Amino acid sequence: MTDAIVVGAGPNGLASAVALARRGLRVTVVEGADEIGGGTRSSELTVPGVLHDHCSAVHQIAVGSPFLASLGLDRYGLQWALPEVDLAHPLDSGDPGVLLRAVDATADGLGVDGPAWQRLFGPLADGFDALAEELMRPVVHLPRHPIHLARFGLRALQPATAVARRWRTDRARALFAGVAAHAFHPLTRPTTAAIGLMLTAAGHRFGWPVAVGGSRAITDALAAMLTELGGTIETGIVVRSLAELPPSKVVLLDLAPAAAAEVIGDRLPGRVRHAYRRWKHGPGAFKVDLAVEGGVPWRDEACRKAGTVHVGGTLEEIVHAERETAHGRMPERPFVLVSQQYLADPSRSAGNVHPIWAYAHVPNGYPGDATDTILDQIERFAPGLRERIVGKFVRSTTEMARYNPNYVGGDIITGANTPLQVAIRPRLALDPYRTGVPGVFLCSAATPPGAGAHGMCGFNAAESALRFLGH
Repeated sequence: MTDAIVVGAGPNGLASAVALARRGLRVTVVEGADEIGGGTRSSELTVPGVLHDHCSAVHQIAVGSPFLASLGLDRYGLQWALPEVDLAHPLDSGDPGVLLRAVDATADGLGVDGPAWQRLFGPLADGFDALAEELMRPVVHLPRHPIHLARFGLRALQPATAVARRWRTDRARALFAGVAAHAFHPLTRPTTAAIGLMLTAAGHRFGWPVAVGGSRAITDALAAMLTELGGTIETGIVVRSLAELPPSKVVLLDLAPAAAAEVIGDRLPGRVRHAYRRWKHGPGAFKVDLAVEGGVPWRDEACRKAGTVHVGGTLEEIVHAERETAHGRMPERPFVLVSQQYLADPSRSAGNVHPIWAYAHVPNGYPGDATDTILDQIERFAPGLRERIVGKFVRSTTEMARYNPNYVGGDIITGANTPLQVAIRPRLALDPYRTGVPGVFLCSAATPPGAGAHGMCGFNAAESALRFLGH
């Protein structure tokens, strides 16, 4: 009999499987798709030889994940690469915000706002390893680094707009706002500063790296390690009920809460079922992959060198776009994320044809076609882009949910970052990974610490399962 069954072979499912297998358990992973990886899959979506990441692309949190860092995944082929410029944020004024790994170099480029940037992010970057240990654990825990946590927490509870007021220039404010917008939530709401602070501090600690050979290299490495530890992976198996699974001591579900409720069925306690079904999903992502001859013709040199470009204009424009999106209205100028992974990993290109990864924040379940809107936003800062496009692949919110059922309505972070859900994801419980059914655990991005290819949701759920087993 298998000791543990994990449903879902995304980064969290595989991380939980590896964590259990390292403790001597016999583990089987079952995946509904024909390919493992969840949001970390990569393939040639546009033209032969041009490699695109399907969803997750840049991994400043994954590279600093306490669990992934402990595994030595370089032995299984995982390598990280950095671009010359980590992040650029163009403005119509032609004075972009630029984030470099070094805090002092970033501050030097922000002029009068440099000292304030240095004062905020210097200590956070220096103490990031200790901070990550706290933030990547369940919300309720005994802090090991209370000073680091308190320094971060007092600011993280604020709206992103409140933190942005410490800077005077559009480029510094927009640079922070673009990072904070990764929260997929109105930037005037409490706790939205947390994402901006965390990702910026991680960027100053590790840079904004990509996985060589595509994001699939992360889950390929986890799968290789799991196989070496004696675990097995079965693909093309859609699990609709726990009754369909063979006997095991524990089951871990890398599923969105509502899907987990369906799989567990009548065994799920009523209070938990109610919480899982009330779980709120956030705005969607509408994704466009491009094969571009010669790369994107950005006006700004920094953008031409940047692995990531945030296209959204000023702080005020981003605030407006995120508010509209959250309220179910498609903004005329949505916030668009662009990744040029090939600048760090040239193996993704075919000669002078390069992969460009882009998605816009759109309302959850948005039924329209945002392709031209995304291209218009990019061309606002890179005129002539359309003339260079030689291949295109589009994935709408509906197709995003079909690609990965956890992405309900195109919600690629598996849950809205409302203050309540940030604090008690996925329900109010001392152990958020337990489902209330003995031996059944939730390990998806709906659990702490949330979305990303860091595997910490899976690791934390595995620790909970091991406690249940008496390990």
